[in-house]
Amino acid sequence: MTTFSKDDVKYFADFVRIGLSEEDKENFSAQIADLIESVSNLKEVDVTGVEPMTHPVPMINILREDQPKDILDREKMLTSAEDQEDGLIKVPDIL
Repeated sequence: MTTFSKDDVKYFADFVRIGLSEEDKENFSAQIADLIESVSNLKEVDVTGVEPMTHPVPMINILREDQPKDILDREKMLTSAEDQEDGLIKVPDIL
């Protein structure tokens, strides 16, 4: 079992500015050691022939393909603009 002492827990708790009691430090050191042990067991798993994946569920793009089309008549749109110039909406300077 990998050792993870109360001092290690205290170091990380101080690093992230979390106050822990002595009981918490004892519990967390045991839990973290168990976690490290569990993760280290994964090194023993035979993964030959297993393809790497980025997500456990196959993801398929269900969005439609972009197709440009005119959805608003330019002249009609410009009639609602407060100010326009050369077929474009003119806006006030910001800076």
